[in-house]
Amino acid sequence: MRRSPGAALALGLLRLCLAQANFAPHFFDNGVGSTNGNMALFSLPEDTPVGSHVYTLNGTDPEGDPVSYHISFDPSARSVFSVDPNFGNITLVEELDREREDEIEAIISISDGVNLVKEKVTILVTDANDEAPSFIQEPYVVQVPEDLPTGSSIMKVHAVDKDTGSGGSVTYFLQNVHATKFALDHHSGVLRLRAGATLDYEKARAHFVTVVAKDGGGRLRGANVIFSTTTTVTVNVEDVQDMPPVFVGTPYYGYVYEDTLPGSEVLMVVAMDGDRGKPNQIVYSLLNGSDGAFEINETSGVISVMQSPAQLKREVYELHVQVTEVSSAGIPAAQAMVPVTIRIVDLNNHPPTFYGESGPQNRFELSMYEHPPQGEILRGLKITVNDSDQGANAKFNLRLVGPGGIFRVVPLTVLNEAQVTIIVENSAAIDFEKFKVLTFKLLAIEVNTPEKFSSTADVVIQLLDTNDNVPKFTSHYYIARIPENSPGGSNVVAVTAVDPDTGPWGEVKYSIYGSGADPFLIHPSTGIIYTQPWAILDAEATARYNFYVKAEDMEGKYSLAEVFVTLLDVNDHYPQFGKSIQEKTMVLGTPVKIEATDQDAEEPNNLVDYSITHVEPANVFDIDVHTGEIRLKNSIRSLDALHNITPGGDFTWSLEVQAKDRGSPSFSTTALLKIDITDTEMLSRSPMAAFLMQTKDNPMKAVGVLAGIMAIIVAITVLISTATFWRNKKSNKVLPVRRVVRKRPSPAPRAVRIEWLKFKRTKAAAKFVLKEDPSNENCNNNSLGSTLPPKAPAPPPPPTMAPKMGVAPWTVPTVSGSLTPQQPQRSPKPKVGSPVQSALVSELRQKFEKKNVGNKAYF
Repeated sequence: MRRSPGAALALGLLRLCLAQANFAPHFFDNGVGSTNGNMALFSLPEDTPVGSHVYTLNGTDPEGDPVSYHISFDPSARSVFSVDPNFGNITLVEELDREREDEIEAIISISDGVNLVKEKVTILVTDANDEAPSFIQEPYVVQVPEDLPTGSSIMKVHAVDKDTGSGGSVTYFLQNVHATKFALDHHSGVLRLRAGATLDYEKARAHFVTVVAKDGGGRLRGANVIFSTTTTVTVNVEDVQDMPPVFVGTPYYGYVYEDTLPGSEVLMVVAMDGDRGKPNQIVYSLLNGSDGAFEINETSGVISVMQSPAQLKREVYELHVQVTEVSSAGIPAAQAMVPVTIRIVDLNNHPPTFYGESGPQNRFELSMYEHPPQGEILRGLKITVNDSDQGANAKFNLRLVGPGGIFRVVPLTVLNEAQVTIIVENSAAIDFEKFKVLTFKLLAIEVNTPEKFSSTADVVIQLLDTNDNVPKFTSHYYIARIPENSPGGSNVVAVTAVDPDTGPWGEVKYSIYGSGADPFLIHPSTGIIYTQPWAILDAEATARYNFYVKAEDMEGKYSLAEVFVTLLDVNDHYPQFGKSIQEKTMVLGTPVKIEATDQDAEEPNNLVDYSITHVEPANVFDIDVHTGEIRLKNSIRSLDALHNITPGGDFTWSLEVQAKDRGSPSFSTTALLKIDITDTEMLSRSPMAAFLMQTKDNPMKAVGVLAGIMAIIVAITVLISTATFWRNKKSNKVLPVRRVVRKRPSPAPRAVRIEWLKFKRTKAAAKFVLKEDPSNENCNNNSLGSTLPPKAPAPPPPPTMAPKMGVAPWTVPTVSGSLTPQQPQRSPKPKVGSPVQSALVSELRQKFEKKNVGNKAYF
């Protein structure tokens, strides 16, 4: 179809308009409860924190262009929110308060840069429980009569809470339910007088009630909270006429003195209406008992005497006063009555006075023994006290002035006259040793008079002594030190005991007793302890004594003290060497030790120092001064070095040794010591020789070892026999003893066995006859030849019976002051073999021969 030129032009214009059109952006409407869109029907709690992200504006542009968001408020309103223009995030920038502003109007807009779209939205502010109840119409003060019936309503309190829902509901409570006379309706707030409770103006004129208003609770910042507030209700009680008159200042006493004039005022009674809020008028009257001698003013209550005291017939009048209330209408109402006592008294013109047996007296004396029984009456004192006045003027108190708590006086209060008695209160304080004389003042002073007349009397008590004290030592124990060499009769220590009593009772007699008192005596009067004339004290036997000393008076009262006597050691003992000092064997490089003991009890008297006083030659040995160990000089390290200097060439020395104590003066003891020197090479070659060398100084050790070996052999034999017996018994037959025949060893071992048997049968000295090589490499040039050493004598025949163990003990000769051994005459002979073995064999041979010959014992 062909178009006209006009139609074509219109179509071109339309296409151009469509190409240039730009559609406006719009918000999304996501509905109720959505947190993004156009804020339609959006609500926000009032307790939302400032700075919270509360909503996101969300929209789009039809052409897909970027959009920006804006929010604005009325100029008169607060700018509560802010928005991020790019992302549409809305943030709370000011606090919300639903009670002040429950909805917020805002204008939100969206723009694509060309078109701007605005919408007006309303944001609802929802409630949170952020308000506390508040009382209205405060303060609460109410007036109620004291006769208000129980359960009556008093007033109503009211509180409001601006919150909604449960947070806006209010209930009422009393703060102290159990301590009040009131009750409160929880919902209406009506205050009532509690059932069974009454008000009393005379007891409490006002009551203060604390009321608590509490809301129903609700959510606030994510938590359930309850708010409350308090107020005070003041209930003033109004007085009503329900109480009788009350007298003030009872009881009533009056006095009429002998110089009182008629018409004079005696006393005044005072009464008032018991209902003090609205009191009635009071009228006084006398009912009876006055006998016309007294009258009372009906308005003031003053009682006056109407007669002269000389005309009054009684000393005491008992009046009865009546008071009557008169109402405002002049009608008599409640009444009350009170007794009034009026005494007729004279003038106080006489002070109290003390009397003795012969009349007025102001000094009383008495002698008595100390420590009388508790409660005893001092009968030697005859004291009377009197006041010539009458009635109250004649009433006075008695007391003792002086050291307190020793005596007490009876009676304490006197009317007119009394016999004074003084009683012992504290017997222990009446002590002759503390007070020879006790002085007191007896004081009498009036009680109820203005003048307070008084008088005194001196009481002087002379105390007499009794034997009431025990002798007491100046110390519970005495310590003395005396030298052990003190002669008999020497003073040791003086003890002292004191008895405070006087005369014969104060004399002290001393005595001693106890297991340690035998060497001592004591002077019975002076207390000096000294040694018995025959006493010989020895600190080594008994270093300390202790015993008791007794101090006794003439009646047998005594006390004890303990005495400790220490004997001071005196250097009176010489050091003594032991029995094993005669001979010593020294192995080369090993010391030998000598030992001496000093029987003194203490150091330094019992400390021993050792020295070598004489030896030939001199430069061979050193000795330890304190331990007694003897060593070879450090320069001597082999037997060869000793060979040339040994006396006789046999490695045997005789030394003179000294043991000296450290006392003053010092004592010493000398002894001769024979030392044989050997070396370890010889001992290692012959174990038996080493054993005998070790037991040379203690032969009983060798006997004990041999006895132990025999016991072990016997025990093994018994065990084998027992085992064989029980084995045969099980088989019910006795089997022959089996012998195990062993093949004899080679002749060389047999020779060794034969030599061992020969060794057992010979004397003990023959054990050390050893074969040596004929060479004499260690001998010096003084040897004369190489002959064999002399043989030991043949042993006696063996005994027919086994010797008893222990019959012949190994005895050591006693060391005397001179122990110089006899030097055997030796002819010069050649040195063969080891000189140590030769010397050892020779020494042991001689010792065993002497022992066998003396004791007839064989080994």
